[in-house]
Amino acid sequence: MKNFIRHFNEIDINDVPIVGGKNASLGEMFQKLTPKGVQVPDGFATTSEAYWHFLDEENIKDEIFGHLAKLDTKAFSNLREVGATVRKVILDSELPEDIKEAIGKGYDALVKKYKGDISLAVRSSATAEDLPNASFAGQQESYLNVKGKVELVDACKRCYASLFTDRAIKYRQDNGFDHTKVALSIGVQMMVRSDLAASGVNFTLDPDTGFDQVVLVSSIYGLGENIVQGSINPDDYFVFKPSLKKGVPQPIVSRNLGSKEKTMVYDESGSGTINLNTPAEKQELFVLTDAEVIKLAQWSLIIEDHYKRPMDIEWAKDGLTNELFIVQARPETVQSAKKNKLKINTYTLLKKGKEITHGMGLGNKISSGKARILHSPEESDKLQEGEILVTERTNPDWDPILKKAAGIITDQGGRTSHAAIVAREVGAAAIVGSNNATKVIKDGQDITISCAEGDTGIVYEGLLEWDEKEVDIAALEKPKTQPMLILADPEQAFKFSFYPSEGVGLMRLEFVINNSIQIHPMALKHFDDLKDAAVKEKIEKLTHHYPDKSDYFVHKLAEGIATIAAAFYPKDVIVRTSDFKTNEYANLIGGTEFEPVESNPMLGFRGASRYYNPKYQEAFALECKAIKKVRETMGLDNVKIMIPFCRTLKEAAKVVEVMGKNGLKRGEHGLQLYMMTEIPNNIILAEQFAEFFDGFSIGSNDLTQLTLGVDRDSELLSDIFDINDPGVKKMIAMVIESAHKTHTKIGLCGQAPSDYPEFAQFLVEKGINSISFNPDALISGIKNINNAEKSQK
Repeated sequence: MKNFIRHFNEIDINDVPIVGGKNASLGEMFQKLTPKGVQVPDGFATTSEAYWHFLDEENIKDEIFGHLAKLDTKAFSNLREVGATVRKVILDSELPEDIKEAIGKGYDALVKKYKGDISLAVRSSATAEDLPNASFAGQQESYLNVKGKVELVDACKRCYASLFTDRAIKYRQDNGFDHTKVALSIGVQMMVRSDLAASGVNFTLDPDTGFDQVVLVSSIYGLGENIVQGSINPDDYFVFKPSLKKGVPQPIVSRNLGSKEKTMVYDESGSGTINLNTPAEKQELFVLTDAEVIKLAQWSLIIEDHYKRPMDIEWAKDGLTNELFIVQARPETVQSAKKNKLKINTYTLLKKGKEITHGMGLGNKISSGKARILHSPEESDKLQEGEILVTERTNPDWDPILKKAAGIITDQGGRTSHAAIVAREVGAAAIVGSNNATKVIKDGQDITISCAEGDTGIVYEGLLEWDEKEVDIAALEKPKTQPMLILADPEQAFKFSFYPSEGVGLMRLEFVINNSIQIHPMALKHFDDLKDAAVKEKIEKLTHHYPDKSDYFVHKLAEGIATIAAAFYPKDVIVRTSDFKTNEYANLIGGTEFEPVESNPMLGFRGASRYYNPKYQEAFALECKAIKKVRETMGLDNVKIMIPFCRTLKEAAKVVEVMGKNGLKRGEHGLQLYMMTEIPNNIILAEQFAEFFDGFSIGSNDLTQLTLGVDRDSELLSDIFDINDPGVKKMIAMVIESAHKTHTKIGLCGQAPSDYPEFAQFLVEKGINSISFNPDALISGIKNINNAEKSQK
């Protein structure tokens, strides 16, 4: 009898053949990580020996494997019939008395330890489960809130039957596992009362890109089945590992509020669970406190360090005690299995169509085909190879058909949902959490799904064309002149961190302000005085989480900067303070009340002139506060600051003074200040400007415009606007020479060095320190730099 169950304190990771990966991992953590502060609920596992004993005692082994031998392994035409037959054989059998007795003794031990009426989580763990090359995630069943010995024995028998769900049979067939060699262990674990609180999933890397310097924490209300099944959109947090290890006050670099529409709770009428609608006011709140997110991330690091590999971790919060617990940990199997991360496939839409809907984009790729709307896996025969599956949500029952899909679109689910995990496993483009795809996409409609435009995946009408390139980074020679990136979208940062750059030479804040914040900062500072009621209502809707409206601007801007800074840490990330023109600022919500109307905004109230002016000084203070938060509170001291459109030396002095008053003193905490060199006066007086700044970055578009007196946006004068003009090149040569004299770092931002090999040659000859490119131009830019450097030898 003693071989039929093992308590968690008797199990470790070497026991996978006996209790499966899931239970072996629970025992390993219970024994080895509880002393390190990681809380794991106690329990026990039935052994593989118990499973084989059951099949032998009931004399059903030959019958089961006989039915499985009849499986059509090519078209799987009889999969449903074979699966149902095998499961019925098991469910019609009785568990032997000695197995029942062993399970009962395990139950009694838990009752004694936890003193009283207990409920249990009963989970299946295949003995080949959670191996590095196969996740087996969700292939067998779990039963929650199981009470009493009779219900426990019944749940165990149903777990045995679930070894032969249609999806589990197909999964083993696809992955080359012999049905006759895989046994089932059952994990019986004390239930954490997360029905009264929360639960979720952590990954110790970004599961979309494989970026491994963050922990992703996803959380929902109630029991964890909703997040595992992908039936709702969770809250997501990214925690930066180096900051977490340094113990800085705020290592969370970004957070996203999920809708969390459902809450799974215990069924009050007895055992089992029910799914309730989450009240609207709770949906608008984050599930976890920052302290809880940080604790879960710290535990995740301890688990990852123990297993020496990226991990996929489930956790639960007990609503009675408010304690957090780890309830499962398995190896992450998708990103860590990728053999060659040095090859990058880039996708670019050649022309955008009409947008139908959007959601969270996964896979960083583009796909197109006919949309096939299915509401159940039983309709799987309707999906043809190469079509795009559109459904409310998926669960493991969909697995046998998902490999046929050219893409996946769901109404529900987040980045750790079942659809997201499977999409990554099969390499499909996927959009999850669209909310309305099944309503707005027509069955049979030609569509294109693009997940190559950042975190947001977009569904377009029609079959659009795109460009796909494979880049072998390992084959690229590293130049002496530093290649850097121009970035604006934080959602793309983790993906671009794998590109062969030396950091970010220009991060534009305007994208974050336009897309994440949307509101004019002065409208937040003076919210109560706004005259337009409709504007106030819009602002209230976006900022209702923030009692102080200004905090909304600071937090959103800080998280945008921090995400990019984390992606490239410890390499430099040079953040350019806001450089909207007045007409662009006026387009922000509430902007018209604070912006003058100018006849020539390009040469008007922009850049440095705003920062010390009473009309904008309060808003600039918010930008400074956000940057200070990133550098000092979040621990990302690789951030440097760049001032745009600084016209005069007096202006430089004023800006440096204003920044100092806002807690950003040059030289303090290693802070470096850069200046965009884009005005002829910057060139002429470069040696004097160097007294105020540690580095220069040549803004080639504005410099060309102001040197040649050409409106850069004028179609009539486009043939005159030329960065290769001798006058422009002389200006650039002059400022590089001045920078060398004063030992000031100097770079250039722009497309010209990638578009024109001769321009790259010119910059290299003059001794520029770095060149920053948009991501799509980086590779060609590096090749041009390499050729230029070789020709100098």
